[in-house]
Amino acid sequence: MDEKNAVIVGIDAVSPLGIELEAQWHRAVAGESGIGELTRFALPEDFPVKIAGQVDGIDHLPFPFLSPREQARWTSPLFKYAMLTAQRAMAVSGIDITPALAPRVAVTYSSAIGGVDAVLGADRKMIAGGKLPHPFANPNACINMVGGKISILTGATGPITATIAACATGSTAMIVGAMLLAQDRADVAICGAADFALVEPIVAGFATMNGAFQPKEGEHPGPPEGASRPFSLHRRGFVISEGAGCIVLTTRAFARAHGLKAMAEIAGWAMTSDAHHFVAPHLPTVTRCVAEAIDRAGISPAAVDAVNAHAASTRIGDKVEFDALARVFGGRIPPVTANKSFMGHAMGASSAVETIFALMGMRDRILPPTINHTADPDIKIDCVPDRARPLDQKFVLKNAFGFGGCNACIVFRRTE
Repeated sequence: MDEKNAVIVGIDAVSPLGIELEAQWHRAVAGESGIGELTRFALPEDFPVKIAGQVDGIDHLPFPFLSPREQARWTSPLFKYAMLTAQRAMAVSGIDITPALAPRVAVTYSSAIGGVDAVLGADRKMIAGGKLPHPFANPNACINMVGGKISILTGATGPITATIAACATGSTAMIVGAMLLAQDRADVAICGAADFALVEPIVAGFATMNGAFQPKEGEHPGPPEGASRPFSLHRRGFVISEGAGCIVLTTRAFARAHGLKAMAEIAGWAMTSDAHHFVAPHLPTVTRCVAEAIDRAGISPAAVDAVNAHAASTRIGDKVEFDALARVFGGRIPPVTANKSFMGHAMGASSAVETIFALMGMRDRILPPTINHTADPDIKIDCVPDRARPLDQKFVLKNAFGFGGCNACIVFRRTE
């Protein structure tokens, strides 16, 4: 095996399931939902979206890396989510970024949307009272500032870049991090993504483009926890959520030399562009992305033990993903889990958080369930409905597909 291959040595996440990683994982395995009423802003009676996946309790945690004055400057929750997960993932890794190591530590942690809430708040204050924006309004909205703040927090001075690939942002951050390691531009990469999309125009915008969950006209919406229905006959769009996930990569050689414990290896990856439609996925290029990731891992499709799906709960998207899997696996699709069923769609952060859940499933030899599932006769798939399933997993495929035709697939190999 190549000594410059990327291995995972640290992980952490915050999601609608909670702010402590192991507690989130236990809830995922139990099939508990983190979806509830949308309370991030006051809802007009006719507002089209009523539910969301929210990260609760984070404001009550101590943030030694953000003084009260700094917290007043960095108003978007994005920065708390990102910096907290990066700090904790680095602690899990056991890596000490010394001045000597700092130039060899890359940061590819990013966001799909950035701190747009800060600019929106500034705009409203200007309209309401003519008050000029806070000096930190624009920096809050810079997507690359997420990685910049993590660099400042950790002292990493190696390559830094913000990969932006819509809902595939977290996966592309890992892929770019692995590329920097393979090219000997870094020994460590702090990867991941954070997103805070629960602001009025974004939430309403997803509704008007028929992306966000809406019950049928005249139909009772049911409980919030039952709204996210990946691969299900009655899927009605995604539930918008928020969150963050950090994955720390090192080269295999660095991990061995420093006695670091690797959870898994990035065995293969692929990225493709649909060049087809601005939001609807394209079967040929999605299929190629899945196939190339498996091929680059040096395995046959039959060696893949499980798939962690993108599965946003949209009519077209879920069907295209199923059709791609059917083409690649020749009718013998391995068990497929859809984590958005219990956490909603955290935009660019979704693939980072879902990767972390996939890694924990490999560690514990178990697949969390896909909840809220009613079989769709056009999607004949084993999506581990309702209950978790014990399963030894050596190879797991993670799919992520984003607006603009951004596809990213990664094959992980368990190393423990």
